[in-house]
Amino acid sequence: MSYKITCSVLAFSFFALSSSTNCFGQEDSEKQLLRQTSLRGSITPERAWWDLKHYHLSVSLDPKNKSLSGSNVVSFTAIEAGDKLQIDLQEPLKITRVSYENRELQFKREGNVYWITFPNKIEKGAKHKILIEYGGTPVESKNPPWSGGVSWKKDDKDNDFIATACQGIGASIWWPCKDHGYDEPDNGMKISVTVPENLTAVSNGRLKKTESNTEGKTKTFHWEVTQPINNYCVNLNIGNYVNFSEKVMGEAGELDLDYWVLKSDREKAAMQFVEAPRVIKAFEYWFGKYPFYEDSYKLVQVPYLGMEHQSSVTYGNGFKNGYRGRDLSGTGVGMKFDFIIVHESGHEWFGNNISMKDAADMWIHESFTNYSENLFVEYFFTQKEAEDYVIGCRKNVRNDTPIIGTYNQNKSGSGDMYYKGGNMLHTIRHIIDNDIKWRSILRGLNSTFYHKTVTTQQIEDYISKESGIDLSKVFDQYLRTTKIPKLVFHTDGKKVAYRFDNVVDGFSMPLKVLVNGKLTVLNATDSKKTFEAEKDVKSFDVDRNFYIDTMIE
Repeated sequence: MSYKITCSVLAFSFFALSSSTNCFGQEDSEKQLLRQTSLRGSITPERAWWDLKHYHLSVSLDPKNKSLSGSNVVSFTAIEAGDKLQIDLQEPLKITRVSYENRELQFKREGNVYWITFPNKIEKGAKHKILIEYGGTPVESKNPPWSGGVSWKKDDKDNDFIATACQGIGASIWWPCKDHGYDEPDNGMKISVTVPENLTAVSNGRLKKTESNTEGKTKTFHWEVTQPINNYCVNLNIGNYVNFSEKVMGEAGELDLDYWVLKSDREKAAMQFVEAPRVIKAFEYWFGKYPFYEDSYKLVQVPYLGMEHQSSVTYGNGFKNGYRGRDLSGTGVGMKFDFIIVHESGHEWFGNNISMKDAADMWIHESFTNYSENLFVEYFFTQKEAEDYVIGCRKNVRNDTPIIGTYNQNKSGSGDMYYKGGNMLHTIRHIIDNDIKWRSILRGLNSTFYHKTVTTQQIEDYISKESGIDLSKVFDQYLRTTKIPKLVFHTDGKKVAYRFDNVVDGFSMPLKVLVNGKLTVLNATDSKKTFEAEKDVKSFDVDRNFYIDTMIE
């Protein structure tokens, strides 16, 4: 009996110890995860003291082994004194060596972060560069561009067809960098890519030189970006490419348009890519000059749907209109244009020219670019079709979580930043009710914040100031809640009583309504108001361009 009791006690003690160990292990794991999230998403002291000036990324790819190796020269200026900096590189890739002024620097890994220590403190104002060598087998993207990493595909001729995509997960999934949106290299970057000699490597900016490496049976393609560029826009595209090009006259003069496609798709691309100069024409009208004349505009065929890589817009929409051949709005308008060419090119203005500082503000990239789709329609077709398109896309809104994400954690908000964000901007346009002013605001954003990183507050303040309307509550409503304003009303003879429900405190909006078919503007708030018509109210209809719900009380 005593033996059994002893065994039971021992068993209980072991169970308690195991549970305690698992508990502590889980707590440690959660702390490590939070630590990594914070390091990735915040401006740490080890990031803040130095200002990024230039990258020279050199990378060699081995398609057979799905591996890469290379280096990155990071040039910076110390804006404060410092002796330890943070460089990001995600596992399983590894930094193998860091050198500075012909001597090796000490470095230590903490998850996806490397701490690099200088032997002496770098003085404020000093300009320096470090050479980071790295390599390994990068994460393979399973569902690009929604999952980041490298895609190792084959084309229909069994040639290697390789591409990178890293929005969200970050550029450090395939190369070492300062992986945070707030600091872009002021003087651009060089990108040198070495691939097997039968392949062509296309990256951002302009191709400066191609070298044949006879011993290794490889070629190196040297690309150069002269303008600031956000990390996730840097890309590699490798395949059996052919190139054709054209020039267009834009607001800032002659602009080079380059197209890189698989040999087998050359004819289809020549027909479909007529959309590209149309995009430049429409968006220069609405947003101002194309932001990267110095680096040109490119469309590059890739083995996935496409993405907004700066001066290297990637394309995989099958050389047909719509989004993979379908209309996202359900109105038929979406089949009038190639969604990927239009949308991803719109990002050259919103996302690449104007870039978010923090991933929580990703709506600045996606809401404006979503809205650019119907601005393209309005420019080349009709305003009604443009309205049909943006309003038709409301059916895709989920209202699951707010559009703005979590700050300092590299966490963007809801996918509603696309369709809901676009409809928010469409609503604001109709609140302003002056299309000349609206266009000047869109162009003004791109000139005021030209090649800059910004916050949501800066964008909100600019639009409110330039429109002469305090839109702060409108932004709060659509960006920071999941609630759609609901206009509650009832009629009694000639009178209409109305108020907003489901809104933030202090919300108000001037609404265009048709009362008995006559246009009227109601300044609706969350307090009940009344309006008296000339005759008994037989019909009361809110202008469809305002993204609200209605309910008869």
